[in-house]
Amino acid sequence: MSRRVVVTGMGAITPIGNDVDSFWNGLKEKKVGIGQITYFDTGDYKVKLAAQVKDFDPKAFMDPKAARRMELFSQYGVAAAAQALKDAGIDMEKEDPFMVGVAVGSGIGSMQAFEREHKKLLEKGPGRINPLLVPLMISNMAAGNIGIQFGLKGKNINVVTACATGTNSIGEAFRAVQYGEADVMVAGGTEASICPIGVAGFTALTALSTSEDPLHASRPFDEGRDGFVMGEGAGVVVLEELEHALKRGARIYAEIGGYGATCDAYHITSPAEDGSGAAKAMVNALKDAGLVPEDVDYVNAHGTSTHHNDLFETKAIKLALGDHAYKVKISSTKSMIGHLLGAAGGVEAIACVKSIQEGFVHATAGLEHEGEGCDLDYTKGEGVPMDVRCAISNSLGFGGHNASLLFKRYAD
Repeated sequence: MSRRVVVTGMGAITPIGNDVDSFWNGLKEKKVGIGQITYFDTGDYKVKLAAQVKDFDPKAFMDPKAARRMELFSQYGVAAAAQALKDAGIDMEKEDPFMVGVAVGSGIGSMQAFEREHKKLLEKGPGRINPLLVPLMISNMAAGNIGIQFGLKGKNINVVTACATGTNSIGEAFRAVQYGEADVMVAGGTEASICPIGVAGFTALTALSTSEDPLHASRPFDEGRDGFVMGEGAGVVVLEELEHALKRGARIYAEIGGYGATCDAYHITSPAEDGSGAAKAMVNALKDAGLVPEDVDYVNAHGTSTHHNDLFETKAIKLALGDHAYKVKISSTKSMIGHLLGAAGGVEAIACVKSIQEGFVHATAGLEHEGEGCDLDYTKGEGVPMDVRCAISNSLGFGGHNASLLFKRYAD
């Protein structure tokens, strides 16, 4: 039997703030977290900008010895999970640890560990490689470390679907709670890939913006968009079975009503040109929730600021919502924090929940003139106070992965 699933906790590490309130207030204020890359010398690089996390101290969330045995993506994931569990008021002394699980994905894991140790291999030989290279590097280690840090012994998975990772992770966690595999799931995404090989790789793919103006680099749906800006961070939510949450008197932020996931089966980097795959994910999320297009107030778009994504996602929203597509508010969180890759869906889910909770849709920063074919309401200019009862969060990943989550206001 299908069970109702609610959001009871949230945690965020982002380029505009290292907790949910800072992140959300930043979105409301149109704070852009993009700036010069400081992690390495970009002298030889076409791309100069990224959305880096600032002032992050892992020791605020874990002991120094544990932090040293984690790469940055794992540290971000553990930090966001720590916030989310504290926010939810989960007391593991009172829980069956085998019914509390983790679904926190990373699209890449640690490119930095690869870079460091490969350099060492070439310069000093195989005998000098760090014995912990593999467990530091592999992408499941954020989920693994979260389980270890907090004693969560239930289902522990790392969904890897490139830029759809965070959304798929929350969706699969939703299913786990819905069908009784867990009572509580810690779910989301984490990523830290702003490093030489990461930036060079995406630059070679011509996926990144070469703008040197932070305010005009990530500008989803704008006619001048020229690629995405790499971001980093983590977004984690606590999903809980409704009766379990009510029994312990938890604060309920919103309910997850539906989840849809599809594949374009079309191209390794470009979404399907007619938007059919992404549209079907949205339709499936609506069907799962027992809702219709007219129920949707807000769509948090994948909105990467690449030509293909923004155009084809616009087509997808029209396909999924029909005439109602012209009446919904749409915005892209990536306009302010860049593209967090595997973590994007995690932080964007939080943006949707906050929109419902606070009755506000944030603007798409940097959008001045809509591009050809981009003719919907992308919340240009300023954010809008409005009643948000139902919000859809979209993520599209290389490989043709499409995922949509539907959040709705919780009602008895």
